[in-house]
Amino acid sequence: MDALKLKPIDRVSTISKEDFIENYLKKQKPLVIEKLTEDWSANEKWHLNYIKSIAGEKTVPLYDDRPVTHKDGFNEAHAQMKMSDYIDLLQQKPTNYRIFLYNLMKEVPSLQNDFRWPQLGLKLVKQLPMLFFGGENSKVFMHYDIDLSNILHFHFHGKKQCMLFDPDQTPYLYKIPHSLIVREDIDFDHPNFEQWPALRNAQGYITELNHGEMLYMPEGYWHYMKYITPGFSMSLRSLPRKPTHIIKAVYNIFIMRHYDNCMRRLRGQKWIDYKNKKAVIDIKNRQQK
Repeated sequence: MDALKLKPIDRVSTISKEDFIENYLKKQKPLVIEKLTEDWSANEKWHLNYIKSIAGEKTVPLYDDRPVTHKDGFNEAHAQMKMSDYIDLLQQKPTNYRIFLYNLMKEVPSLQNDFRWPQLGLKLVKQLPMLFFGGENSKVFMHYDIDLSNILHFHFHGKKQCMLFDPDQTPYLYKIPHSLIVREDIDFDHPNFEQWPALRNAQGYITELNHGEMLYMPEGYWHYMKYITPGFSMSLRSLPRKPTHIIKAVYNIFIMRHYDNCMRRLRGQKWIDYKNKKAVIDIKNRQQK
């Protein structure tokens, strides 16, 4: 059976700042560091029951995997629930509900004492890190981050699969115009190459993150995440270094997303349908050149 062309992401137990800069940051190559959190309090404490014990009464925003419609605002939550009820749900059965970009550390400041800012040569943005939660088999659609940051992505409690594509693979991924995502009806676990033939040419990376491991995602990389077990993650960010990525990030934040929201209000679902069709047309036109 046909499958995506994916190679395993490099893994190391530890790495020096100099080696990381020379072999991964400068080359914009992903990497898993297995023991970076070994001396963090989070390595021992950060499990779902601990989060439930210190943040159970907090009301959290939830997202599922429904397709984007014109009624959805930018990053607008689909539901809300108390953290304690949500963690109970995660531990009882598979669920599509995820927590996305939630500033739990602002709500529970004691969490800030449980991690350290890594010294890897990245100028990390020292704002409070965001957390992400997901249930068994829940998926985060293929996307890239609006600011094209370099990302240090730490996983806790269980196992998570991460699939990455370099920005130079965009011509094969059916990117939706004026957005950060690809066609949402593509199943990246079992891609239909008859329906999406350009995917045959895409070359990416894949890995599984275990508790306490960190994935370095270079700036602008496409990423698709699947929670193999219930768990949660934390991302630290460093602004893009490439001038072209800085320009694109500014465009995304100050122009693209506002234009897209405006067109949703003006044209409704016709705008969403137009963009989905345009993603396929753009690929066909590119292949014919």
